[in-house]
Amino acid sequence: MPSILFVCLGNICRSPLAEAALRAEAARGALDIEINSAGTGSWHVGNPPDRRAQAVAHNHGIDITGYRARQVIPADFRRFTHIYALDPDNLAGLRRIAPADATAEVRLLMDMVPGREGTGVTDPYYGNEAGFELTWADVSAAAQAIMASLER
Repeated sequence: MPSILFVCLGNICRSPLAEAALRAEAARGALDIEINSAGTGSWHVGNPPDRRAQAVAHNHGIDITGYRARQVIPADFRRFTHIYALDPDNLAGLRRIAPADATAEVRLLMDMVPGREGTGVTDPYYGNEAGFELTWADVSAAAQAIMASLER
């Protein structure tokens, strides 16, 4: 069974939205898949997603109020089959902390979306609500691409 972990910096904006988008796609496709999210940093561990992320998810019919931020741990590199970084900086961070016995495929999320290879999902944290909608559009496109690759 595939298992996917999305990783951004604090796990309160981008990665919980990516988790929510893939959960919605998996439910539509009736695919049994483990999906989670985490951050490379520890600042927000235990906190719910940013209120603006919650609002965007809610606007798309998804409740993420129960999500809680957590930090990536070494076991994640063996627990998940795929780990998607939301930007190149977090990809580099993941590669630095990956244990020698890691089995997960670690890559950039937007590499899954044709034409977006090598790009990151912009961090909306310091912006306004419109930035969260752009983030939602990016992670939704990536979720659809992941589902298509898993269904093949």
